[in-house]
Amino acid sequence: MKTLSRRGFLRNAAFSAGSVLILSNSASLGSAQANDKLNIALVGVGGRGEWFTSTIPRTENLVALCDVDETKNPDAYERLSKARRFRDFRRMLDDMGREIDAVIVATPDHTHAVASTAALHAGKPVFCEKPLTRTIHESRALRELARKQKLATSMGNQGTAAGPFRRALELIRNGALGEIKEVHIWNDSGGADRKQPPVAGGSAPEWLDWDLWLGPAAYRPYNKEWMNRHLWREFGTNQLGNWASHTANLAFMALKVQDLWLNASPSGNAPVIRVQAKHSGVNKLSFPKWEVVEWSIPAHAGFGPVTFTWHNGRAPGSRDLLEGLVGEGLDWGDKKDRKWADFAGAMIVGSKGRIHATGHNATFRLLPEDQFKDVQTGRPEQVEPSKGHEMDWLQACRGGPPAWANFDYADALNEFLMLGNVATQFESGLEYDPVAMKVRNHREADALLSCEYRKGWSL
Repeated sequence: MKTLSRRGFLRNAAFSAGSVLILSNSASLGSAQANDKLNIALVGVGGRGEWFTSTIPRTENLVALCDVDETKNPDAYERLSKARRFRDFRRMLDDMGREIDAVIVATPDHTHAVASTAALHAGKPVFCEKPLTRTIHESRALRELARKQKLATSMGNQGTAAGPFRRALELIRNGALGEIKEVHIWNDSGGADRKQPPVAGGSAPEWLDWDLWLGPAAYRPYNKEWMNRHLWREFGTNQLGNWASHTANLAFMALKVQDLWLNASPSGNAPVIRVQAKHSGVNKLSFPKWEVVEWSIPAHAGFGPVTFTWHNGRAPGSRDLLEGLVGEGLDWGDKKDRKWADFAGAMIVGSKGRIHATGHNATFRLLPEDQFKDVQTGRPEQVEPSKGHEMDWLQACRGGPPAWANFDYADALNEFLMLGNVATQFESGLEYDPVAMKVRNHREADALLSCEYRKGWSL
């Protein structure tokens, strides 16, 4: 073990969440290797990437910064002057492969999959910001590649690490709320419902590599409106990816819905998830102004059938329903303190009580409050606490236990959510087989589970 290089140690010790063998004590594998700082490459330094330029250097080495936009986060380039700069993550991996231990991906949604798969193919553990991918096929591809490569992975839904999140998970699984039959998750903003694509907007500025920004998407003339990815299905996932990755996380994990993906029935009877969307109108270019998506989930993993409902925008009747479950008005900028405190959230409804969780599911309260006044809600009592969301992944990179949001779990959650984005493009309901990754009753919807890639950008 003393002769094993850090690169070899990391490559062989970072087991995926699908592995049966878990190395729970990385120090036993060689404390020098386990305690070395990791050399991290960051793809996407602006937006969410700014978080990593501040936090990762506290414990690890940020050795490469990659972004197609040279104006993003200039402070990071000044503070991290020793890190090499790149526009193309493929060139970065080619030029610095031997110097990079792990990769963080914080790009726009449509390049999550190509950047993450490139890193996994290069033998690097990957932390990918939410949503995991834009399409269902991309999620599944990441899951399978991470398993094949036996690499540590995690998606960035940071509420997973919160003590209250893990305490709420315990309460749900221990039956404190009774049988859970319905879950409601919401965001007040809705979609842009753009009817026409942007026209040519002149030449791209010198500081932006427009071709690299498009990545796997079909080429089109530059227009900065395309870069507002939440407006367009081809580049973004709207609030199902942007926020439901957080708001649905607690209920999805606590109720072990991922079991439908990860543990096929021994009898060979494939489970079917039924999903039906109501919306302001079909829009295959953009996202509807409002949508209500309902998933009917069959009995699984010791839990009975449950319905998840997503309310996005000012859908008719949604706010009244949610406020009735919460027992008070929701602060959407027009009630209570008018600070948008309740713009996103979750309501988990059981036969004995309810949980109202905030947008990231990082805090919650039990309802009715008088019934649960003696129940502590701040920290887990049975499951392990987190060392921090990114730290859990870094620990997994060093051979520790898989992060809770590893790609086995993250794939299931993301497939579930992205199925909602498929459903809002049709009027009829869909029947989805999560094992076969197939819409059984709708050929056109099934075709939308994957997408075409520009030459040079395939997974």
